[in-house]
Order: sequence, then structure tokens, then C-alpha cells
Amino acid sequence: MHNLENILREITPLSPQDSFLVFDRVKKSFDYPYHFHSEVEINFILKGKGYQRLVGDHIGIIEDIELVLIGPNLPHCWANHECQHKKTHEITVQFNQDFFSQSLMDKNIFKSINSLLKESNLGILFTESTAEKLKQSFLNLSDLRGFDSFIEIMKILYELSTAENRKPLSSYSVENENFGDNDKMKIIHDYAHKNFGDKITLEDGAALVNMSTVTFNRFIKKRCGKTFINYINEIRVSYVTRWLLENNLTISEIAFRAGFNNIANFNKTFKSIKKVTPTVFKQQFNGVKKIQ
Repeated sequence: MHNLENILREITPLSPQDSFLVFDRVKKSFDYPYHFHSEVEINFILKGKGYQRLVGDHIGIIEDIELVLIGPNLPHCWANHECQHKKTHEITVQFNQDFFSQSLMDKNIFKSINSLLKESNLGILFTESTAEKLKQSFLNLSDLRGFDSFIEIMKILYELSTAENRKPLSSYSVENENFGDNDKMKIIHDYAHKNFGDKITLEDGAALVNMSTVTFNRFIKKRCGKTFINYINEIRVSYVTRWLLENNLTISEIAFRAGFNNIANFNKTFKSIKKVTPTVFKQQFNGVKKIQ
């Protein structure tokens, strides 16, 4: 089993108030490293034959059409391998683990979806026929807004939950990161999302949970695999990526809005997390991006 401390942890642009995120883009290659995140992800790919799929401890070569469901915190990536296509179409849907409340999932009508999401902890590969059947639904997501896009995603999830011959990918799952009401990590998580635009110090974090700075830093490293400052900066960068793609603010305006007081430090931090500069990142995501 992989040690998550040695794998890139992605903090997505989804805030606790958002329902889901949709990326729709045409790309020349897959270059994002092996990573994990707490959100559930559906990945639909057209013209991808020859790319390599890595999910948990599974490695496989994908066909021209690909449909995979990835559960929370399961490491994954798609890598350049032998694909000859220069315009691969990728549509990604991400949603928080609490997208559905447990009381809703306990209803009979949601039983199959509930089972599907539990299965997703290993990653699920769907057949080409299932992918073809849902192709238009995924293509529709770029044009839909608000509740209409929610309904389309619900239809997709239901079809996936009743699809035959779906295949688990990884031989292991990762424990989900659910915060209890009194969980210290929840207190820190909520505070960081509310105050990331302000100056936040190690002392501020330690005071939140009544720890010394030394104990607090050890606690954060154990829970997140990084220092507190790096944890805060990843949250800031997650909001930066969202604003880069959603509005017309300049990169400098976005950097200061996200709590970076020095543009050089912002550029260095952004590149260390996203592996590209803010300008290149914006250019790479020319496709449709929606957060509902």
C-alpha cells in the first residue's frame, strides 16, 4: 500500500459550499503527477487510446473511450505512454464526499448510488458500451447550468450505479477523511477556508486547538503530510486556480486577494504546487470549467 505522505495531495478549487466541479477540455497530453484528493472524481476521456491509467496499485492502458470513477483519497493519474492523439477530450466531474447526506443515501431510491460510491474506494472502470451510452450526457454538462447540470449528474450516477460488468481497479482502498464535529482538523480546515486571504501564522493555528506550536506542527504533518504553512498555501492556491479560470482579475490582483503579499513568492509557491506558472495554468485550461 502507498504511503500518502509521499504522494502529491491536490487541494481542488471546490469550497465546502460548492456542490460539484466540471472540467471540459481538449489536451495534447496528460502531465499531472500521481496524486490524490478528498473529492470523488468521474473521469471521461475520448480519443485517449494508448494513455496509461494508474489507480492505486493498478496500471492499465486505456482505449479510445474511457470512463472511470475514483473514490476519495485514492491515488491516481493518467500518464503519457503510447497515445498518438494530439486532441484528447477529457471531461472531469468532482464532488465532495458529503454531496449526498447519509440520511438521503439511506433511502431506497439511492441504494444503488450508495453502493456505487462505496465501491469507488477501489476505483471503478466501466465498459466501453457504458461510456458510449453516457457520452452525450457528459458532453451536455458543458452547456448546462445550475439545477439542470445537477440533474444530468444525477442521471449519470444512476446509470453508473446500474451498469453491468464494472471492474474494480485497485487491490486496496484508502480510509476516507471525514471530520467529526469535534475533530481538531475540522476546526483548522474551516478556519483556513474562511481566513485564507488574511495573514495566518503557525501560532494562530496552534491557538485554535490549544496546542503548542511544536505539537501543532507535528499534528498537521501527521494528518496532512506537510507543514501548516504549506497546508495554508495549498488552500490559497486552490482558490487562485478557481479565480484564474472564472473571472477577469489580473494575476497580481488574484494573488493579493488570496493572501499572498509578495508576487514573487506567490509565483514560486504556485509553481511548486501546480508545476507550472499561473499564466501557463490559465492557458492549459482553455476549456469549459464550472463550479456549482
